Amino acid sequence: MDISSTDNRYGSKVHDLGRFSAPVLICGGAYSNLEALEALFEAADSLAIPCERIIHTGDVVAYCADPAVTAELLRERQVHAIQGNVEESLSASLPDCGCGFSEGTLCDKLSDEWFTFADARIGDDIRHWMGHLPQHLVFEIAGLRARVVHGSVREINRFLFASQPDPDFEAEFSSVATDCDMIISGHSGIPFTRRVGKKVWHNSGSLGLPANDGTPRVWFSLLTPDKEGLRIEHHALDYDHETSRSKMIEAGVCREYAQALGTGIWPSLDVLGESEKNQTGTPLDLGEPVIIQSTAAFST
Repeated sequence: MDISSTDNRYGSKVHDLGRFSAPVLICGGAYSNLEALEALFEAADSLAIPCERIIHTGDVVAYCADPAVTAELLRERQVHAIQGNVEESLSASLPDCGCGFSEGTLCDKLSDEWFTFADARIGDDIRHWMGHLPQHLVFEIAGLRARVVHGSVREINRFLFASQPDPDFEAEFSSVATDCDMIISGHSGIPFTRRVGKKVWHNSGSLGLPANDGTPRVWFSLLTPDKEGLRIEHHALDYDHETSRSKMIEAGVCREYAQALGTGIWPSLDVLGESEKNQTGTPLDLGEPVIIQSTAAFST
């Protein structure tokens, strides 16, 4: 099944991928990091996952030095991708990235720098492709209904983290025009899987930037249907971060984020909740899979 439609409840273009019976790889936030995206495709090959079972949750372009080549590679591989706020801004030739950073913060200042850099290097063809990406994807796996968004269901640039209270997530599920068991998001940069009653919120973490955990690793996830239901696994990914960092320094773009590729520490923690701030520099341990029973009801 391969259906595009408009969800009239909140006006977003929704693309229906139908039903998956084999593992699906989730990644997001490639962030102009060509080396990380190439490593992701190598990992997918080793896992025998073809591009038609890879989903990118938006923001293929951001901090790093290869915006055009990274976007072109994602497009050429024909993975399933949605608009992040950056794709939305670049396709419409908007003046900023639309990331939702508070005005005057370091994140806001640095976003002006990398967005100007990327905007000058993205051609009309890529902008056109970005503008025609769906805003949401929906699919079924292991008897569960999933929706892929960038920030949240209602706001493309909303930051949601594991430490936030249940009502924040419950409000997002209640805003979905059709019932779903799982929402898959990007944007926030730190991987987590959070049960909310009988529903699940899943974020694979960023592919193009470390998770503020003091290591240069980046992240993706696997959704695997099996006899138990749906197995959700977070995977750390090692890649040639030194080459990516050197490219940024040579190009003169966002030295603070270039440093973060090596240290694994974000240059600003403005968007984080207190719990996530307190975890800064602590290597993530997400080795245990989360098992979601296929009989999970969508109602809480």
